[in-house]
Amino acid sequence: MSNFIVAEGVAKTYETGKNRVTVFENLNLTIAEGEMIAIVGPSGAGKSTLLHLLGGLDRPTQGSVKIGKFDTAKTTDIDLARFRNQEIGFLFQFHYLLPEFTALENVMMPLLIARTANREAQQCAAALLESVGLANRAAHRPGELSGGEQARVALARALVGQPRLLLADEPTGDLDSRTSESIHTLLKEIHKAQKLTSVIVTHNERLAAICDRILHLEDSKFS
Repeated sequence: MSNFIVAEGVAKTYETGKNRVTVFENLNLTIAEGEMIAIVGPSGAGKSTLLHLLGGLDRPTQGSVKIGKFDTAKTTDIDLARFRNQEIGFLFQFHYLLPEFTALENVMMPLLIARTANREAQQCAAALLESVGLANRAAHRPGELSGGEQARVALARALVGQPRLLLADEPTGDLDSRTSESIHTLLKEIHKAQKLTSVIVTHNERLAAICDRILHLEDSKFS
């Protein structure tokens, strides 16, 4: 397998007033295309910050982050946003579903923002809801769905643009153990079926165990 993500010499520092906080420095990471990676480590190690850098939601203070041939540190904001929307799907612990819209409409939203025709967006969203087992819940709003169902809607929304990279930050952190197990299984199945490269930040040992590799991040190093 060829390398899909290569991060070299990455540092991230935040400055707030007179305070300077270094999250990590000289961090290196290589992920092959098609891998499913778990990133674990103590709170404050920079796991979520790293995920934001890999997804182009933030830029490194130093170093480079390359996804394929695209270097997120050496591009315009417009090109980075376009790349992020076309190539990356995001899944978070808090699903950020829009409460006034149905499950179907929530999944459609990224496509509509990208100016996809309504009919095409609806068909894509419906197919993804079916793939995550929610075809019969498409007309329900988030408040009418269980936590596990909301997680499935969020996953469908993350995948609706057919990304190559899935980034997940504690995707089952607020779910009970039984529901978490079902989402873990679904993530693994979707990863294989969609031929994704997946990077998952998690404290859940069971979720980490189903990944191809587990990387422990601490003190700016992986082990």
